[in-house]
Amino acid sequence: MEDYLQVANEFWIWVLAFIAVSWALLQALLYYKQLFKAVGTADITELQLRRAFRTGAITAIGPSIAIFIIMIGLMTVIGTPMAWMRLAVIGAAPTELTAAHLGADAVGVPFAGEGYDIYAMTVSWWTMTINGIGWLLLVGLFAHKLEALREKAAAGDINWLGVITVAAMIGVFGYLNATNIIALGGPLIAAISGMIAMPILLLIAKKYPPFKEYTLGVAMLIGMFVAVVAVG
Repeated sequence: MEDYLQVANEFWIWVLAFIAVSWALLQALLYYKQLFKAVGTADITELQLRRAFRTGAITAIGPSIAIFIIMIGLMTVIGTPMAWMRLAVIGAAPTELTAAHLGADAVGVPFAGEGYDIYAMTVSWWTMTINGIGWLLLVGLFAHKLEALREKAAAGDINWLGVITVAAMIGVFGYLNATNIIALGGPLIAAISGMIAMPILLLIAKKYPPFKEYTLGVAMLIGMFVAVVAVG
């Protein structure tokens, strides 16, 4: 295991991972810049935009903790640069972990277990990479057409367009949380705890308006904390 981890943490692997992560960061910065350029054409102020970014950053703390924990586990098996690169660019920790496991299964060895060598690690790397190609191609080829499709579905009605957008977001988040709802143990406890905490935090935010932008992030942390205490 030590030999293949030396290869996994080679200098040039770090260089390639750094290039990929830097490219993703550059895209985020360009997107951030374009948003501020578009403030003049949208019915929002720069102050509202900055507040929205701050809210998003705070809300991201909860999911980032889970990703960080999984990244530490992956680092010890597939190497630090690859784990850092995959979770920094893609960010879907359960998906990346599953892909790494499938790669090990494909060569007939347990992930991080006996027989997991440089060959198995290479297959894990390829499985993780190929697994991410699908949605990257889909976004690159069709994302620019989705706005026209959304407007066509709303038939030009701004109010109906808002309803469709909100309904789509509820459907997506509901689907992502479905496994937590039907699961037993930690995931279900975390989902219920966060659901209970959210309206309480919103009531607190009514008395202390500046707290409103922190409510979602705090609810996530409460759900995680309660689940860990209950299961542990």
